[in-house]
Amino acid sequence: MGSRWTVDRVLRLAPDGASARAARSLARPGTWSALGSTESLVWGKCQGSAREPYQVTVDLHEPAFRCTCPSRKFPCKHGLALLLLWAANDGTVADLDEASPFAADWAHERAERAARKAGRSESAPDPEAAAKRQAERESLMSAGLDEFERWLFDLVRQGLAGVRAQPSRFWETAAARLVDAQVPGLAERVRAMGGAVHARPDWAAHLLTQLGRWYLAVRAWRRRASLSPAELGDLRALLGWPRRSEEILAGERVRDRWWVLGLRQDEDERLLSQRTWLYGEHTGQTVVLLDFAAAGGSLRVPHVLGSVLDGELALYPGAEPRRALLAGEQTVTAGEGLPVADSVPAALDRAATWLAGNPWLDRIPLALRAVTVVPSDGERTVLVDREGHALPVAEGTDVWPLLALSGGHPVDLFGEWIDEHVHPCSVVSDGRLVSV
Repeated sequence: MGSRWTVDRVLRLAPDGASARAARSLARPGTWSALGSTESLVWGKCQGSAREPYQVTVDLHEPAFRCTCPSRKFPCKHGLALLLLWAANDGTVADLDEASPFAADWAHERAERAARKAGRSESAPDPEAAAKRQAERESLMSAGLDEFERWLFDLVRQGLAGVRAQPSRFWETAAARLVDAQVPGLAERVRAMGGAVHARPDWAAHLLTQLGRWYLAVRAWRRRASLSPAELGDLRALLGWPRRSEEILAGERVRDRWWVLGLRQDEDERLLSQRTWLYGEHTGQTVVLLDFAAAGGSLRVPHVLGSVLDGELALYPGAEPRRALLAGEQTVTAGEGLPVADSVPAALDRAATWLAGNPWLDRIPLALRAVTVVPSDGERTVLVDREGHALPVAEGTDVWPLLALSGGHPVDLFGEWIDEHVHPCSVVSDGRLVSV
């Protein structure tokens, strides 16, 4: 076996002082089970707030970390604590010839991804092993969603009035159990609700709506064998069961002239994400590209607002508007204006159709024709079309760029419809799309 690391080397990997302190407090054998190590891997299970212990694995070569806890820090306190136990070299983490199955599976998946990235495959995929892994994951997800359904029933039975009095751990615990069941997408929505019930004036209506959508997801999972590919694709996206890019690129493709209608970026302490909305000139399809980068980094695929990409996109399974990947070479030219725009009623009809096809949509693209920005003192800013139909602009939106670019005149505008409010992304000014 290779030499074990020092404590100082382990702690240098901590993202902050709080993580280092938390890792030291967790580095106690009593909270761990199934510990072991090989020349390349260290693994163990740590009992946390969830019913099932967190599965923690470290690849010593990079190092790389994997933990089933809901923490967004990297590495998390559990990964650091595992390395501290291993570094102590007191027999708590034994040297073994073979890794535990959960650690070995993760290492195998990493090796396969590295081989594909390098343009080679070390060994042919084992269909039987892949089917076994999928069956095990589905079984784990089913058990977790059954437990989540009981949690939903208890919450509704006790009434929503007392939800605001619940501490943050009420939501964190429910989310952590979903993470343990490998349902991270739904877990993220549950975790976010812990803040929404305190921040939103319409928290009760919002919570009731989301509870209905979550329950629908549980019921849909049980009927997954009878769902269409599009319905199953949307369900998997909600639950957080990702698809490999190689699988998408080998599937359905569409060639068109794709107009870049709008860009929207979100950033937290760890991740920068960007949604790029595209419109197909000939197919009439609206799709979204998702790009991710570490916080403070740069996005892998830059897109220029108002440009036109001529080429193929690979489409994810799902209802419209679908997620897509760039496929092959793209020819980029400049476009003028907004190629598609609707009146307010037509835009809402389209949004309703999309929402009927995918009830878990949390943001819907809207392209509006000739709307006037109407601010008012003490009231929310609205967008009004020529027939007098109005849509509210999201609270907190800086409307001054909109007013400056429009000069009080009607403009074509593209935005995202979220929680029945418009989040503007771009407007047409002097014949070209401008970000707002």
